[in-house]
Amino acid sequence: MNRDHRIVALAAGAALTLTACSGSASTDSAAAVAPSEEPAELTPVSVVLDWTPNTNHSGLYLALERGWYEDAGLDVTVIEPGETSGLQLLAAGQADFAYSVAEGLLPARAAGADVVSIATVIEHNTSSLLSLTEEGIERPRDLEGKRYGSYGSDLEEAIISSLVACDGGDPALVEHTPLVSDDFRIGLTQDQFDVAWVFDAWDTVRLGEVDDLEVSTIAFRDWFDCIPDWYTPLLATSGELIEESPETVSAFLDATARGYAAAMDDPQAASDALMVAAPELDEELVTASARWLADQYAQAPEAWGVQQESTWTEFSQWLTDGDMLDGDPEVDGAWTNDFLTAQQ
Repeated sequence: MNRDHRIVALAAGAALTLTACSGSASTDSAAAVAPSEEPAELTPVSVVLDWTPNTNHSGLYLALERGWYEDAGLDVTVIEPGETSGLQLLAAGQADFAYSVAEGLLPARAAGADVVSIATVIEHNTSSLLSLTEEGIERPRDLEGKRYGSYGSDLEEAIISSLVACDGGDPALVEHTPLVSDDFRIGLTQDQFDVAWVFDAWDTVRLGEVDDLEVSTIAFRDWFDCIPDWYTPLLATSGELIEESPETVSAFLDATARGYAAAMDDPQAASDALMVAAPELDEELVTASARWLADQYAQAPEAWGVQQESTWTEFSQWLTDGDMLDGDPEVDGAWTNDFLTAQQ
């Protein structure tokens, strides 16, 4: 699952291994072309994932499987990330679209990268702090005297401190223990740490529904009075592509929004499409995760992708106040709803 929020700083430039896959062709459009006619040339575009394929990407894979990108005139190549982030590839002109997170995009812009969020994949942050129920961690102040499994990022420190202090606890009493791996099941059951930051759609579903562990969570969305909401994941592109080929951005986002609307209406179809693209995944987990996310992508299929100005400004200010932004991200230009058809 996407772990960008635990790293925050963009990865240093490094060699990139590109793993590409493409969706199945649309037989309907091919059949409609007369033998004497030349088929319309498709515009090649690339989209970089933020992690290995998972249910956050279901709308993308469903749109690929059903040929909706080809119907929109696009030939889409999906790239799994290497050591170079999708935002870096966008800024360098080496990719057209990328899944990312707000806590990555804002620092990138502050550093001079002309990258823009064009849609949020999930309406609100669905992160949680997860622990075994036997630990008795039911609210942030219960973290006092507990070991938090940490990736060592400033964002983690700020989140934990803000939550605990807001709930009347002492953040200094929370021990930050370095994570050995992100296999939370092993870490929790082998007593390596007491609590970890997870994504409910993947980790909580896996540990609770698939592994049958008795787990408890402190959902970030229940504590937005203490910490800000923010978009994770989101879809981004470059300012250059927006300026030079807005029709490409519109075509890509129209087909993608159609994919996520279908994933909301039919989670099983979304699960099936992802399993075709990534058969190595645990099908039970994918099915349960797709079902859980169907109610989280947006309040309604036609509202998928819509971003709120207040969410961006409040999160940006929170990062700035916590000295987690080095420079001005020009937040007003960091996002746009202009390419979401429902908003036009």
